[in-house]
Amino acid sequence: MIRFLLSRVLRAVTLVALVVVLNFLLVHSAPGDPVETIAGSMGGMSEAAMTALRQQYGLDKPLLTQLGLYLAQMFSGDLGYSYYFNLPVADLIAQRVPATLLLVVSSVLCAMVLGTALGVLSARRPNGLLSQAVTLVSLVGFAAPVFWTGIMLIILFAATWPIFPVGGMRAVDAVQGGWRDVLDVAHHLVLPTLTLSLIHLAQYSRLARASMLDVLGADYVRTARAKGLPEFLVLYKHALRNAVLPVVTLVGLQFGNVLAGAILVETVFNWPGLGRLASDAVLRRDYPTILGTLLFSSLVVVVMNQLTDLCYRLVDPRIKT
Repeated sequence: MIRFLLSRVLRAVTLVALVVVLNFLLVHSAPGDPVETIAGSMGGMSEAAMTALRQQYGLDKPLLTQLGLYLAQMFSGDLGYSYYFNLPVADLIAQRVPATLLLVVSSVLCAMVLGTALGVLSARRPNGLLSQAVTLVSLVGFAAPVFWTGIMLIILFAATWPIFPVGGMRAVDAVQGGWRDVLDVAHHLVLPTLTLSLIHLAQYSRLARASMLDVLGADYVRTARAKGLPEFLVLYKHALRNAVLPVVTLVGLQFGNVLAGAILVETVFNWPGLGRLASDAVLRRDYPTILGTLLFSSLVVVVMNQLTDLCYRLVDPRIKT
């Protein structure tokens, strides 16, 4: 097991290093000049000042030299200094990570729990009204763009029926700390979580439904029913535990997609997270901030994939490694 874990860690580190190199080359090959963007935001800048700024940021060096310097800097624990925010990139990410993790984890849990429950219920009667309704909602949720869903929810639940806030993470006059602050954040979290989880809820419900239909036809399920066990135990103790493995796999694989969707959701709802930071950095050609957010996202995706493999053993004891 130790050898297995070490091989997984080595593979994960190699993958992250390759992703960092690819991100660096792609970001620097994109059109646009950070110095010209900075000069435009300041209302103009002399050519000498722009040249000095390029030298300060190391943008005057060859691309491979910049890559080598960035890798050496990154492995020393320094993610660089933001061109636009004038702060260390590590500090910017640390400030935004809690908000993004709150949104992403809430969305994943909501989509997984509700989607699996709907899939299990619809699998009991595949041709019933509930199953058809779940199929319809799944198709609509999967087909609708996440930004369109967010805008529609704002129009419906924040403008037409002002139940939830339009955007932000806290009210303007909110005092941080205490239960009032927790309830205020939860109130602001409802619409972004619902928006981000709808598309993934559709996938979980369809996958759980298909997996449950396969498991419910197995011999051990028929045996459990023949013994007279209650239907609740047959579904949730015998069938669901064997049918949930594809759902667990999807959680790990979809975590990167949830992070990508969080960029649009945070922009629509003005959520002060990592996606909003990445969006602002892209618009302003802030290379260190873009690379820092991509690095963090890559680490999260790789770690989640490794944890998914380890969770198999907890879900199904038949799996040893």
